[in-house]
Amino acid sequence: MGHDKLRKFAENETFPCLLQPSADELLRDGYFALRDHQVKGHWGERFANPDAPLVLELGCGKGEYTIDLAQRDPSKNYVGVDIKGARLWKGAKYATEHALGNVGFLRTRIEFISAFFAPGEVSELWLTFSDPQVKSENSRLTSPVFLNRYCRFLEPGGLIHLKTDSQFLYQYTLAVCRANGLEVVAASEDLYADSDRFDPCLTEVQTFYETMFRQQGYPIRYLCFRLMPYEEYFVSPSDFNPDYWRAIEGHRTLFGRDTAETRRQKMKGR
Repeated sequence: MGHDKLRKFAENETFPCLLQPSADELLRDGYFALRDHQVKGHWGERFANPDAPLVLELGCGKGEYTIDLAQRDPSKNYVGVDIKGARLWKGAKYATEHALGNVGFLRTRIEFISAFFAPGEVSELWLTFSDPQVKSENSRLTSPVFLNRYCRFLEPGGLIHLKTDSQFLYQYTLAVCRANGLEVVAASEDLYADSDRFDPCLTEVQTFYETMFRQQGYPIRYLCFRLMPYEEYFVSPSDFNPDYWRAIEGHRTLFGRDTAETRRQKMKGR
């Protein structure tokens, strides 16, 4: 491990806005019987305004989107969630140095998320440029597996926002909404072309990846839907053809280079 990462990990321990729980403690009773963390139901105590609505960004990376949203809307509390401590360091350092009283960060795996938030504790979720997981449905952050987790802590009718460059993930999520009767509040296959239909915040606040994908010419897609309590479990869509949408999506690049998945696709096509 590089010295810079070690320095960031050490500094992370000093940031009051960053919570870094032990995975071993959560998993003490096994993966399917996660232990609740003591912060569950008590997130308000970590913020200047304990009674403000709580908004999560899952897969927040360096936290720039979480911070920008929080600075624009001090009436809400925001928590960015990611597993990469070296990434979270940047957001946590900024929030600490600028004394942002409505920003927090949580370092954990997203599949453990229900161990940290109590029923109804969260009002909104943001999924910003999540990995589309084209080969593994259960790993997609809008899959029935994850919706079942979100239902445990998102208030009834709470909003889930998806911003993505991926046509595959966008179409899959629409299909999930249809299959489960979830209300689609807003949808666009090209957010910036349709910007006059939406709150300016949706285009003025951009993640690092969002800016990069736009520079590469990819349209940014946006979907907002309400998550209502489900009597049993959310179901997978029967009308979504993953092979078709994988083909439509085609090869992708990241930082001007092929992604690992794109390289795999090209190798199979040879």
